[in-house]
Amino acid sequence: MSQVFLSTDSFARSRDSDSVHAALTDAGISVVETGSFGAAWLEPLVEVQIDDKRLAMGPVSVQDVERLSGMIRSREDFTTDDIFIGPMDEHPFIAVQNRLVFDRAGRIPPLDVTEFSQTQRVLAKDPKEIIEGIEVSGLRGRGGAGFPAHIKWRTVADTPADQKYIVCNADEGDSGTFADRLLMEADPMKLIEGMLVSGYAVGASQGFIYLRSEYPYARDIMESALSIARGTGLLGDNALDSGFDFDIELFMGAGAYICGEETSLLESLEGKRGQIKIKPPVPAIAGLFEKPTLVHNVITLAAVPGIFEIGPAAYAELGVHPSCGTMTFQLAGNIKRGGLIEVPFGCTLRYLVEEIGKGTYSGRPLKAVQIGGPLGAYLSDSQLDTPLTYEDMASIGAGIGHGGIVVFDDTVDLVDQAEYAFEFCEIESCGKCTPCRIGSVRGKELIQQIKDDGYTKSRENLVIDLCNVLEKASLCQMGGMTPIPVRSALTNFAQDFERRRTT
Repeated sequence: MSQVFLSTDSFARSRDSDSVHAALTDAGISVVETGSFGAAWLEPLVEVQIDDKRLAMGPVSVQDVERLSGMIRSREDFTTDDIFIGPMDEHPFIAVQNRLVFDRAGRIPPLDVTEFSQTQRVLAKDPKEIIEGIEVSGLRGRGGAGFPAHIKWRTVADTPADQKYIVCNADEGDSGTFADRLLMEADPMKLIEGMLVSGYAVGASQGFIYLRSEYPYARDIMESALSIARGTGLLGDNALDSGFDFDIELFMGAGAYICGEETSLLESLEGKRGQIKIKPPVPAIAGLFEKPTLVHNVITLAAVPGIFEIGPAAYAELGVHPSCGTMTFQLAGNIKRGGLIEVPFGCTLRYLVEEIGKGTYSGRPLKAVQIGGPLGAYLSDSQLDTPLTYEDMASIGAGIGHGGIVVFDDTVDLVDQAEYAFEFCEIESCGKCTPCRIGSVRGKELIQQIKDDGYTKSRENLVIDLCNVLEKASLCQMGGMTPIPVRSALTNFAQDFERRRTT
């Protein structure tokens, strides 16, 4: 009988893949569980191995199973079925991508022990050569700031200490983001390999994965993956016969958005309240337990194996220098074809939203796109042709962040979204600094006054002044970035405010 593969990650489970799995099993079909390709709207996705091809069908419901299982057992031609897709490599959603981080996602069972010879070859290099490779590649942090990775690596490596740490920030809290979760649920070994290489390069023998509490399925997979990695020699003493000892511990967060900021995350790892620490010193010099600590998010660390697989110089040629390599963008919100896209920097938002995502799910005209999480800018249709690079986004007052893209149709009111930005800051603030703690509350109240009593010049000036205070006086980017969505709403969607104008 043909081999059958079924995606069982959070995407698929949210669309009842568990019931499809049970129905296939009851029909006598043996199922191989995989992660997701990231094509969320096609889940649950079933693939059937036919000769040397895996042919996909989706979305598959329980009602489809009896028909499909009969075809699978008899090897009938099911290419005319309504839910037939074909080889996923040829699907337009996948074919246009350049997958280096997610090259194995959807293709293998998450806990498969992949072949680690490439990682062994990297561990045979001198640590300085590895850091030089990261510099040549142009890798920048994929968590939001876009800070050059090699500077962090070299700082940790050059700082004398009896203990150094690698900390993976998997506290993926931005709205519309799920790349970290998808990677951990589909190919956790990729992250482990990246952490091992970075640990070897900077001289850190201990790693931590700080995982958000809202990801219980990712937790289960990561715990199993770490256990398997130790059992196969990828982790532990003399990892991959490199002469280097390295292990990773999984740590569950408690649901605080602020712990996505690296100093707050490190405080939480130490068992303290998750609050911002004033810098300097930076974590690369005095981080976890005051030791040199390399902090990166999941996608940054998972990019490392691909860099050395194709070569740092080849990686640097992808994208638009100095925004080098590939970026994982996540399409969410009111989008027809939501999911994860890995492409080189430089394509446009319009291309991702309209060509890949096929426009709004509602079918109504697109009005706004927010990029960069809840503290990212709201962009209008006229700005969607801006190339997706750190530099081009900054030129229009926006940022790429973690690559989350949330789409809104013409029913959205950007005054409501401005209120939400202040309210989000109010709820998620750690409370350490006055501008963020108090300013967010006053901002929310001010937008509510505009909605209830009208948009006046004095209220407009107060919003602008408040944004200036938050930006310049907040201790961290929680308060410092809250003005970005508010200002973009005021500037790019002035009509939503002006229709409330009273004086």
